[in-house]
Amino acid sequence: MADLVRAKLMEGLRVIEAVISDAQLHTVLEQAADTTASALQAGRKLMVAGNGGSAADAQHLVAEFVSRLVEDRPPMRALALTTDTSILTAVANDYGYEGVFMRQIEALGQRGDVFMGISTSGNSPNVLHALRLCREMGIVTIGLTGSSGGKMPLCDYLIRIPSDVTMYIQQAHLALEHIFCMLTERAYFGRDRSAAVEAAAALKE
Repeated sequence: MADLVRAKLMEGLRVIEAVISDAQLHTVLEQAADTTASALQAGRKLMVAGNGGSAADAQHLVAEFVSRLVEDRPPMRALALTTDTSILTAVANDYGYEGVFMRQIEALGQRGDVFMGISTSGNSPNVLHALRLCREMGIVTIGLTGSSGGKMPLCDYLIRIPSDVTMYIQQAHLALEHIFCMLTERAYFGRDRSAAVEAAAALKE
């Protein structure tokens, strides 16, 4: 069992090392964060969705935006489309599961918003339907997926992890989601964090 643990950790590490070496991926991530920061500064929001472990990732990322990642600062406007069981089950029951994210975007989305769709295969029907609707509505799209990309290349910003193994893709996704939040913070508040810290303190008074 110890050999299995080490082997799986090493396999995951090799995927992370490939991500570390992918300069183009880094550029796309930074561009996506800059665009998201600009949208937030304009009063728009980030919406995030995925299925299973990717749904957990969506909620995790949004928690970092609304609460904080490392340093104290004002909240950033973000929403996970995976949390309201009444909406999810009503839409799935009435329109089919492929519409559970699209319906929420239709109700809540605005031109200039940002939507991040997370799908390890790149072929999750509900994520793809949401991405297509976003294109029609003028909502910027970010996709996180695996090596094949599936049908996700329709995204404005596509981040592909060089693996076909779900757990390794998800491990890399989470690492990049944290960095995405940090990059967005820096672009939104500026590299001088003093103003952001002062604003956060003022909110508590």
